[in-house]
Amino acid sequence: MTSKSHPERDPVEFVRAAFDWLDEDDAPDASAETLDDAFALLADQRRRLLLSVLHTYGEELTLPDAAEEVAIRETGHNVADIPAEQVQEVYLSLYHDHLPRLVDAGLLEYDQERDLVTPDGLSQNPR
Repeated sequence: MTSKSHPERDPVEFVRAAFDWLDEDDAPDASAETLDDAFALLADQRRRLLLSVLHTYGEELTLPDAAEEVAIRETGHNVADIPAEQVQEVYLSLYHDHLPRLVDAGLLEYDQERDLVTPDGLSQNPR
């Protein structure tokens, strides 16, 4: 067996840290189903990027602005260097797939009329 070097965070370390956190006295009680749901929400990179964008800004963003920022983070390029079709594809996948899942989970709010996404469930200090 050979050992692999991971240039990014080691997933084993992340899993260990998650279980250490769950074992802490002040950690919330989490059933296996709750953990499965949380990991399913975080399994998709685009959802993680959207959550990261909203967490970084900490305020409502239009979905087109959020889609641009997700596209930038996915590609590592400036928005001027990303084809408009690619940004549109990100927008559509967020709108039809990822955003509804995150809204249903209570992590984000979405005002369709104004096309605004709010990081309500991501607040570190719940209201």
